[in-house]
Amino acid sequence: MKTPSFHVVPLPTEIADAARRVARTGAADHIIITVDSPESSPCRHCLRWAEPGERVVLFPYTAIPSGQPYSETGPIFVHVDECQRYGSPNEYPADFRNGRVFRAYDSNYNIIDAQVVDGAEPEAVIESLFQNPDTAFVDARSVTRGCFTFRVQRA
Repeated sequence: MKTPSFHVVPLPTEIADAARRVARTGAADHIIITVDSPESSPCRHCLRWAEPGERVVLFPYTAIPSGQPYSETGPIFVHVDECQRYGSPNEYPADFRNGRVFRAYDSNYNIIDAQVVDGAEPEAVIESLFQNPDTAFVDARSVTRGCFTFRVQRA
């Protein structure tokens, strides 16, 4: 199998740890919930679905910096308990092969293209977005809720 020309970049550990700390203070915008259904709460740090019974922190996250036209803050999850950060940057995360939309951005954080994984292999969709030399990175998001899942950068 060919090595992809991209790297999967999960949420940084520093951000996950900060969210856990803030949640423990009782902050209104960082709540701890117990997952009650499968494939409802994807952890952006380990890039796997939280299992029913696991606890997660639900908190706001801004993937595109404030002050940019495409900046948006949306809800994301991380496990309450420390989890191993996704460590296979050359492999697309198995839990998210379906239900993702990929937004390609240029170096000024402008959306220049977007594609939904609809029966296609996500790797092929990402590779096609990186065919445009102006694509600086690609963000994977939930196709149904629009929430940020992870970033993809050129290898």
